[in-house]
Amino acid sequence: MIERSELAGIPKAESLAAFGLAPLHTHYLGKLDGHPCFAAELPEHSVAPAGMGFLGLRTLFGLLDDLHFTIAGRAIQIVNWDQTHQFCGRCGVRTEPKRDERARVCLQCRHLSYPRLSPAVIVAVVKDSRILLAHAGHFPEGMYSVLAGFVEPGETLEESVQREVHEEVGLRLKNIRYFGSQPWPFPHSLMIAFTAEHAGGRITVDGVEIVDAQWFSVDKLPRIPGKISIARQLIDWFVRVHGRQE
Repeated sequence: MIERSELAGIPKAESLAAFGLAPLHTHYLGKLDGHPCFAAELPEHSVAPAGMGFLGLRTLFGLLDDLHFTIAGRAIQIVNWDQTHQFCGRCGVRTEPKRDERARVCLQCRHLSYPRLSPAVIVAVVKDSRILLAHAGHFPEGMYSVLAGFVEPGETLEESVQREVHEEVGLRLKNIRYFGSQPWPFPHSLMIAFTAEHAGGRITVDGVEIVDAQWFSVDKLPRIPGKISIARQLIDWFVRVHGRQE
């Protein structure tokens, strides 16, 4: 919920009732500057109070400051998890919130469901001062980015990086190094970023997820993701390091 202005703001009140809203569920997120913060699930088709409006999380990037955007991302993930775990995945009986931790517990078999996180690796692959960028079928026209994919059970993060790159473009890697991480609440990913060097193989796209992939130099980059993503941070890192070499 935002106040309509050049930048978005989060209104403060003791409860949503002050805005004429009745949430289906609320979730305590912690305190910010001494004030308790809550995520709230509203009934479908709820109408925002006069002078305010509802915006999706992606739209709020750049409108909210970084701290509030991070809190909003956490809120989205918790609400999404709660919505999709109202019933037990083991026996189908209704669940209820666990009082002493963030979890839902089955009333019959006592199965616990914790907030879901889906780890995904993302990697900037470099060869001779060029970066590997790929165009996926679902990307906007002309958009290229670094490769990414979900971690499979039993894999290390480094093994996942090797597998994803080999499956999607047929390359082998060396010198895989951790770069950073980013919560990605669309809807519940955790992006773990790496840099790596080309170790062998020629680009051969899978034609399913990836429809084109090429090596790009600093001065000939295509359209790339916006600054909201760690993919852009990886590409910016490449520009800083290899731009100085040219």
